[in-house]
Amino acid sequence: MEAKIILEYSDAKIADAIAKAVSPDNFTTPSGLFIKTVKKDKRVLTEVKACGKLLTFIATINDLLFCVSTAEKTICTVTKAQLE
Repeated sequence: MEAKIILEYSDAKIADAIAKAVSPDNFTTPSGLFIKTVKKDKRVLTEVKACGKLLTFIATINDLLFCVSTAEKTICTVTKAQLE
């Protein structure tokens, strides 16, 4: 199973921060699971490959998107606080 997830942002700095927030997944994956996230311009590109259970594959993508969402909310909160 394979998935390619492309997230596009309005600013390259935001894309860089998001990619860095989820990049530890590039190194710590169980056997049979591959995740790689990179930043390219204003995009965050993630490739997920899994050999095995569909539920593991889906859970991995769900976890990745949850981490991305958390990073986005954090950036939004910090940016808003700096403007006040």
